[in-house]
Amino acid sequence: MTLIVVATIDAQPQHVDAVRAALEAVVPPSRAESACLRYELHVDNKIPTRFIMLEEWADTAALRAHEATPHFLTLVAATDGKVARIDVAELSKLK
Repeated sequence: MTLIVVATIDAQPQHVDAVRAALEAVVPPSRAESACLRYELHVDNKIPTRFIMLEEWADTAALRAHEATPHFLTLVAATDGKVARIDVAELSKLK
């Protein structure tokens, strides 16, 4: 069964452009990962400092492997100290 991830990233207002750029940069290499089934970046229309990443991975091991990739680690470093809040939900589809 695949793993769905919904990551909500709230950028600090003064860092919104840097956070957005870092998030945009991680999309292409993440999509290229063999176990990545979906990797989409969105911005909240009502809260422009909030970004939502919708992801689908082959399984939990695939997500853990993604979290160890150079491009993901670069994202973590690039956004360090620039986000107010990050919430990551790992979901299993029921129906």
